[in-house]
Amino acid sequence: MSSRRTSIDGRTLSVSNLDKVLYPATGTTKAEVIAHYLGVAEVMLPHLAGRPVTFRRFPDGVRGEAFYQKHCPGHRPSWVPTVPLGRDGSTEVVEHCDIREPGALAWAANLGALEFHVPMARAADAGAPTAVVFDLDPGAPAGLVACAEVAVSLHEVLDQLGLIAVAKTSGGKGLQVYLPIDPAASSYAATRGFAQAVAQLLQARHPERIVTTQARDARPGKVLIDWMQNHRTKTTVCVYSLRGRERPTVSTPVTWEEVHRAVDEQRTDGLRFEIGSIPERMREQGDLFAPVATQRQRLPELS
Repeated sequence: MSSRRTSIDGRTLSVSNLDKVLYPATGTTKAEVIAHYLGVAEVMLPHLAGRPVTFRRFPDGVRGEAFYQKHCPGHRPSWVPTVPLGRDGSTEVVEHCDIREPGALAWAANLGALEFHVPMARAADAGAPTAVVFDLDPGAPAGLVACAEVAVSLHEVLDQLGLIAVAKTSGGKGLQVYLPIDPAASSYAATRGFAQAVAQLLQARHPERIVTTQARDARPGKVLIDWMQNHRTKTTVCVYSLRGRERPTVSTPVTWEEVHRAVDEQRTDGLRFEIGSIPERMREQGDLFAPVATQRQRLPELS
């Protein structure tokens, strides 16, 4: 195994097998994966730091075995801190990695961590979410266009309530809509209840294309608005994370204009992003997801 020492922002770490192909369909190497995470570090870290991170690791690439890792490895560098997160119905407390700096992102990527998943709350106050998430998941033959249509309807409702919402791709077949909130005035009971109420309102308006239950027989041809992700034990793929799919797709923030265009044109070319397209988007648009880290809103009472 070839390895070498490198320095990133004053942190020294060992990286290995940089020419190893992790995405055979595109020939994307580990070196390119690490470069992606260093390139997005400035905009990704505000959405990772202080949260208990779960890795999805692909040591032999996306066509090999994959596994989720919650426990931060004992062999981590001394400068990678951990944060605790308990488990419902258990006394167990798991020490997750706290990814706060570019070197930590590179270290995790070197382990084959292609995906980074985080909960809605920071570890310092694990019961106070900083956002509400609506995870839009299509049931075949529905696809990304159907998700865009539901996202537009969802955005209209939230806008009518005077709330700012931000959309991102999942990096897979769906979309996710985030509603930043004030953690000092929130709880998972409140965010879960709000998300459920909005989802069920939209289902009542559009029963032919929206479902709010996980039941398999209700899913085909419809978009699930998964409100159940608003729970302290649930995680969602972090913005700018790669996905462990056939191609190196990235969970990417999008404008509402891009979502509307997908609906108007009934095509989703503008809602699919791979590793090479992110730097130019960042140069042109900055961090479209920044409001999720900075905006503070209070949830309205829904009668």
